[in-house]
Amino acid sequence: MGSSAVGIVANPLAGRDVRRLVAQASVFPNSEKAKMIQRLLAALGAVGVTDAFVSTDVGGISAAVLRSLGPDPAAGRPEWPTVHFVELERYSSTAADTAELVGAMMGAGVGAIVCLGGDGTARAVAASCGDTPLLALSTGTNNVFPEVREATVAGLAAGLVAQGAVDATTVLERDARLEVIAHSRVETALVDVCLTRAASRGARALWDVGGLTELACVFARPDAIGLSSIPGLLCPVPRGAGHGVVLRLVPPRSAPAVVRAPIAPGLVVEVGVASWEHLHRGRPHMMGTGGGVVALDGEREIELDASERVQVRFCTDGPVRIDPSATLAEAAQRRLLCTLPAGAYGPGLPPSNDTP
Repeated sequence: MGSSAVGIVANPLAGRDVRRLVAQASVFPNSEKAKMIQRLLAALGAVGVTDAFVSTDVGGISAAVLRSLGPDPAAGRPEWPTVHFVELERYSSTAADTAELVGAMMGAGVGAIVCLGGDGTARAVAASCGDTPLLALSTGTNNVFPEVREATVAGLAAGLVAQGAVDATTVLERDARLEVIAHSRVETALVDVCLTRAASRGARALWDVGGLTELACVFARPDAIGLSSIPGLLCPVPRGAGHGVVLRLVPPRSAPAVVRAPIAPGLVVEVGVASWEHLHRGRPHMMGTGGGVVALDGEREIELDASERVQVRFCTDGPVRIDPSATLAEAAQRRLLCTLPAGAYGPGLPPSNDTP
């Protein structure tokens, strides 16, 4: 058996950055994130999870969850797991908060983690959760790695995985990642790495493609939004393909190929592509000449001077991702969420795998 505890991390800043303002897109309200956590808790309780470790924040999400416990929070709600709020001594409103919160949940022995945010949030959680199964729910601006999934279904899947009730080889997938080495710094990207001619990190969120010169992606879906939509619409790479893709970008007026790509909600722009090639494991790609800023999963992170270059490597040891569809399919096949008389079967009720 696995653990009967699940961690829940919600980023109060996800889905609220400058990219949504530029694109005239609505923000993702923290009130809805709190309601998603409540639906997760109800689902976790339904499959027998006994403890849930919920991140605290200064954006009102955890406060709303606390209020939902009723007049006596210590008594909890009988249909929910026991809720433990993971607190920090101080909050920086950076990825360091996420790392510390996830570290505390790992110390508590959670068997799965659900995170609410975008690609950046998922990257921060994945960097700290090791091989603990991760289910990322889309509440951010760039949402390529996270899934758009009803929280109730996600909670059922995470609870079943955490307790070891389903076959890990069937319902878990090991994702690839990009390893980025600059100076003595090593970082990970779950979706994309790009080089921009920007002079500094600035607001960090990246939405202007005018200065982009190179882009590397772990995978690229045609229906994605964000920078990975550029190769997604030109040279798609399925998730789990075993290789990534690298593009050299130029102004559209001088490009042999031009892609009209949805790089943010409500923002479709023309991007010029000079060339592209697959990025294979064991064959690092050197990125950068002339300085600039390296962005990871849509956020500017590493400043380079004119003499510095960055090594980008495709790696197959990324986070372990929960597949909710596969998890619930196995639950249905094995009747894990059904109560039936022993050995019951007949017309319209085929025998389960356990029926002799």
